[in-house]
Amino acid sequence: MGKLIEEFRRGWQGTAPPSLGLSIAFAAACLLVATLTRWALAHVRPDVYFTPYFPAVFFATAFGGFRIGVVTALVGGMLGVVVNFGDAFADRARFALLALYWAVCALTIWGVEHYRTMLAEQRRISKRLIEEEDYRKLLVDELQHRLKNKLSTAHAVLHQVLHDEPLVWARVDPRLRSLAATDDLISRIDKAGCDIRDLLISELGPYGHVRFTLNGDRLFLPPKLAVTLSLMFHELATNAGKYGAFSSPRGLLQVSWTVSDDDRLTVTWDETEGPSVDKVSDPGFGTKLLRSALSAFDGKTEISYMKTGLHCIMQCRIPQSE
Repeated sequence: MGKLIEEFRRGWQGTAPPSLGLSIAFAAACLLVATLTRWALAHVRPDVYFTPYFPAVFFATAFGGFRIGVVTALVGGMLGVVVNFGDAFADRARFALLALYWAVCALTIWGVEHYRTMLAEQRRISKRLIEEEDYRKLLVDELQHRLKNKLSTAHAVLHQVLHDEPLVWARVDPRLRSLAATDDLISRIDKAGCDIRDLLISELGPYGHVRFTLNGDRLFLPPKLAVTLSLMFHELATNAGKYGAFSSPRGLLQVSWTVSDDDRLTVTWDETEGPSVDKVSDPGFGTKLLRSALSAFDGKTEISYMKTGLHCIMQCRIPQSE
């Protein structure tokens, strides 16, 4: 009995086609209920011949498919003509109603079958997207694992090379450890999110804690927004190390953030005392990333190259749930 109920459930939901026997039995039950309903209605309106069979055709088609629906419509029409619950017999008017009944049934069967086809296609696409998402997560986890191994290898090699240079190693070692901590944080926030201050400290820590100032209250970022901002902060910090404030001995960075009443986040990235920007090159991948990354959160990024250094304003809406 449990197996029969499970087969009925899967057939009704369209996840698996039911057996032919179960489909026929379900259609017969629908016809029986429709005929009993017609008998009950005959006490009030004896001229109701086909109306109760419309639901039977609909449910039989939705459960058993196109062929079962056609058979149900044909049998329902025959019952409407042959079976009488009054003194009236089949005449031209009833056969005209029969033709109209079959026409409506044809539209009903087509509509239900079209819906079943669309539902099956959506289910197939959803399954494929889930499989691709699982593959993406597996690939990202593998890349993170390899990156961690490479960083550990670089750490070990540099430790051996700088074994006789303790002062140099004392400056390199914390930066490498901070980079490793940043990679670990990014792998965690992809699932749980994190605080914006922790994210910034992790990204900027390798450049020295005295080189940057953070202004803002504690703010938890949902996973997707946290990952997006981590990519943007990493790009900005890398550029600051190559060309901006962190490339100069006196360069400083100030990062501030505020949240408005309508949950809009504004992050301001201000670099000072860095090398002056005389010429701005054509936008590369990093610049395109900064300008477009927040569009998914109804946001935008404004980048200005000033004499005092890079000035960047990032604005977006904080999603309530993910």
